[in-house]
Amino acid sequence: MRSIFPGFLTGFCILVAGGAHAQTRVNPTDPQPTCTMCPGTHIPAQELESYTKKALAEKLLDQQVRDIDIGKAHIGIGMVHRGKLDKPSPNSVAEHDQISEVYHVISGAATLVLGPDIVNRQRRPATMRTVVEFNGPGNNGSEVKDGIAYDIKAGDVVVIPAGTGHWFTRIDDHIDYLMIRIDPDKVTPLKSEAQSKDYLSKPAPQGD
Repeated sequence: MRSIFPGFLTGFCILVAGGAHAQTRVNPTDPQPTCTMCPGTHIPAQELESYTKKALAEKLLDQQVRDIDIGKAHIGIGMVHRGKLDKPSPNSVAEHDQISEVYHVISGAATLVLGPDIVNRQRRPATMRTVVEFNGPGNNGSEVKDGIAYDIKAGDVVVIPAGTGHWFTRIDDHIDYLMIRIDPDKVTPLKSEAQSKDYLSKPAPQGD
């Protein structure tokens, strides 16, 4: 009996090739990329670890690794190290007006309170380095009214929308986390790989 598979495979290949050809046609009315001919970005683990080592050596808290233009927004990548905390510092609730944040906990554990109702809201100075370079304008406060407390640990992810208060009330020993900052208004300056290497090569600027 003659096999039907050679003819079937030939026909199948023609159909697949024809379908692929049809998919390559671009219509001017089709949705277009929001970032035109933009390259991707890779940050090696070794570079991220260098930021944590720098934080420990120079007693730093928040550091910006990259700030990338993705078309309709900037994406900031930060590394944060926080030491042991038995009780919250005064007015340590933070809120950012225009920038949302995503935390990915790398090591350690803590209690983080989240909520939009901030007590004793106070405007953060516009000249602060963290405001200018990291997370844009926002406020501090003394506590989060009716906030929800989350016990976070290595591997956890936290999403903090712009305008939501976030407040560390306890840190067991330390907590290290990678932060992704979503900046749709592009209020923070870009930071490249070359700028990152330059930053790591010398002591960090002092001050907030």
